[in-house]
Amino acid sequence: MSNGQHREPFIILIADDKIENIISLEEILAADNRIFLRATSGNETLKHALKNENIGLIMLDIQMPGMDGFEVAKLLKSNSNTKNISIIFVTASNNEDQYILKGFAHGAVDYLQKPLNENVTKAKVNVFERLYFYQQGLKKALNDFEIINKQLERFVYVVSHDIKSPLSSIITVLSVLEKNEQVINNPYLQSRIEMLSQSSNHLSTMINSILDYSRKSLAQQTTEDVDVYELVQQIAYLLFPPQNITINISPDLPVIKTQRIKLQQVFQNLLSNAIKFNDKSQGIIDVNVKNKDDHYEFSVKDNGPGISSEDREIIFKLFQTSNAKVKNETSTGVGLFIIKMTVEEQGGNIHVESEEGKGSTFYFQWKK
Repeated sequence: MSNGQHREPFIILIADDKIENIISLEEILAADNRIFLRATSGNETLKHALKNENIGLIMLDIQMPGMDGFEVAKLLKSNSNTKNISIIFVTASNNEDQYILKGFAHGAVDYLQKPLNENVTKAKVNVFERLYFYQQGLKKALNDFEIINKQLERFVYVVSHDIKSPLSSIITVLSVLEKNEQVINNPYLQSRIEMLSQSSNHLSTMINSILDYSRKSLAQQTTEDVDVYELVQQIAYLLFPPQNITINISPDLPVIKTQRIKLQQVFQNLLSNAIKFNDKSQGIIDVNVKNKDDHYEFSVKDNGPGISSEDREIIFKLFQTSNAKVKNETSTGVGLFIIKMTVEEQGGNIHVESEEGKGSTFYFQWKK
């Protein structure tokens, strides 16, 4: 990659008490996108570094009068505004090893020996230029991600808040119906109303958790002891699986300290998909766990249609959907992507093993 590929300027601060050395370096490193700043003392170097936040590289002579290069580097690394600037020490000392070790100890990332080899000098500075722009690109991507994440959190908060009012009305109506004499005298109707009431209250609890989650930063979100067996039982019950679907839940599912809503979101998505896509007359879903070193590996296995090798490559990507279709159902290609991010946030990973016609098993890790 040539230096001129970057439109943004790459600012290099050259610090040397001899102006002729500075000019010589500028001539060696000259490129269309490069801007050079000059400093002939340690104090001047610090002033430039504090004043110009976009400096990409400092080429720092060690042997300057007054404040030497080591002292300058130490002060730069102690300041939050300048600590991430890359420093190449330039030395004329014959005691090379001593200066290299001392330079690295004070925050240098590389060094050059005088008299300078032009090709080596150009090559090293080119590398640092590329690294600088990679870092700037990464910072921008992280900033963009943070903005999008805040927008999504705000969206979730608004939608959850708007759902809460009509849901409260539904819960109120159901509580009245539960006390109705006709309902009390009809066991079937009574069981249906009770199921709807439980589901509505469960949904209300979920919405309150989502609202609490969206109001808090990741560090503030509370963890609690979660009985995973009870959690999965509750999810399976409230998904209202059809009578031809059997869900087997291992009694070995542990109790772990975690954010309940996160784990609930993962299991609910995987179980819902296993129910929705099952094409067998007798559908079977098994939920199991393996105890690993610092995490649990949970699995959700079904005997459904399976997933083709092509679909297995894309189902965890945003807005990518598989070819499996369900009548009157549409897929946005968002659910498994969010689940993947949730699992990875816990330091784990998620993957699927599947054979067409014989079903799929989703595995995900969750730290203890």
